[in-house]
Amino acid sequence: MAPTAGRIFILAAIGGAVGTRLHDLQKRYDPKLARAFPPHVTLAGSSGLGAVHAGTPAADIRAALERVAAESEPLQLALSPPHRFMQTNIVSFPLDPNGPIRELHERLGKSGLKFEQAKFTFTPHVTLSFYPELTRERAKELLAIRVDDEIILDRLEAWRTREPSPPVLVASVGLVRPR
Repeated sequence: MAPTAGRIFILAAIGGAVGTRLHDLQKRYDPKLARAFPPHVTLAGSSGLGAVHAGTPAADIRAALERVAAESEPLQLALSPPHRFMQTNIVSFPLDPNGPIRELHERLGKSGLKFEQAKFTFTPHVTLSFYPELTRERAKELLAIRVDDEIILDRLEAWRTREPSPPVLVASVGLVRPR
């Protein structure tokens, strides 16, 4: 596979015990995904906002994330039961696209960063399985998983991807606004 110019994604990392449990599930069902990224919700690069313009300097990305983080407190959000994206092998836990997660997404969109055109409307989710082909049995098993505890989004991270190389962390900042 030929290398690409690369893309920069912005993720909200999932911390705490639920983040550890999700990572364990990803390691079991999709080791490639588990090796690439920590459990997360994609805020830019997939839905709602496209990837950050590839030529953006790391210092500019960090500064924008710091501004957003200074106005944002950690979020506690409930995961819905998993679903499979139509006609794909992708299984994820959907999140309510309204409320605090949308506010964080909109703050990022107004951060001064330049974004590519998004392919989809904002549909926040936590991916459980992305890369493997799913058998009927494996899909049934994945769709039966439940995570009842709320996730905690406590960091914003920017990752540069350039296939076939592993992703590289560009910036990581904690969500810091006091409650």
